[in-house]
Amino acid sequence: MTDARADGDFHGKVALVTGAAHGIGRASALGFARRGAAVVVADIDDEAGHQTVELIKADGGRAAYAHTDVSDSAQVAAMVAQAVATFGRLDLAHNNAGIVGGGADIADMPEEVWNRGIAVMLTGVFLCMKYEIPQLLAAGGGCIVNTSSGAGLIGFPQMANYVAAKHGVIGLTRTAALEYATRGIRINAVCPGTARSAMVDEWIGGDATKEAQVAALHPIGRIAEAEEIAEAVLWLCSPGASFVLGHSLSVDGGYVIQ
Repeated sequence: MTDARADGDFHGKVALVTGAAHGIGRASALGFARRGAAVVVADIDDEAGHQTVELIKADGGRAAYAHTDVSDSAQVAAMVAQAVATFGRLDLAHNNAGIVGGGADIADMPEEVWNRGIAVMLTGVFLCMKYEIPQLLAAGGGCIVNTSSGAGLIGFPQMANYVAAKHGVIGLTRTAALEYATRGIRINAVCPGTARSAMVDEWIGGDATKEAQVAALHPIGRIAEAEEIAEAVLWLCSPGASFVLGHSLSVDGGYVIQ
């Protein structure tokens, strides 16, 4: 990612990124920091989360780590409280935490698999906004970007929990955007195609044939780099997107237009 610190887009702001230990979340955390924001890095992977913090600090930025399972209300509340206690305010949030979903047809999907997917990827976004929004209001406004997916716009076999959660994120985003549009908070979503991350690596499992098949699903002919998705997140939080509200931005190499 190009170092845009000189742009100062987020100078004096505080950003919170969930799922920031790897992939898109790490890329957006680094991007916020390079543009001047102090960043709270949240994840359940403590080792990799602290690595993200150290990458930010090595680049001259400010960051802190918060161990957070976004499906747990108390942990989410503590994460937001830590952001405010550490940096004094909260202005920006990228609610990005997710897990690998699916793996079976609906009739064969264990209920615990369904429940965990919904808990992390849908209820987790609700909980994050529930606790972030009061702090954004207290700061005079701000921006939230929720990570949905191309699977939030179309169906995908054997991924019922993932698809349902990601469709739900779009509905939550639109509703929240309407609720807070006149109160200084812009809320949008990104819908990535397949992007390089620990989760995608786990899904592909190092299988070159499978990776080629996944890449071929995207008209652009490749899998995205995490930084390409993060750039869309950063733009949605920037003054340049000041009239963008409740939008679900596809960043998918053309996947859903086929």
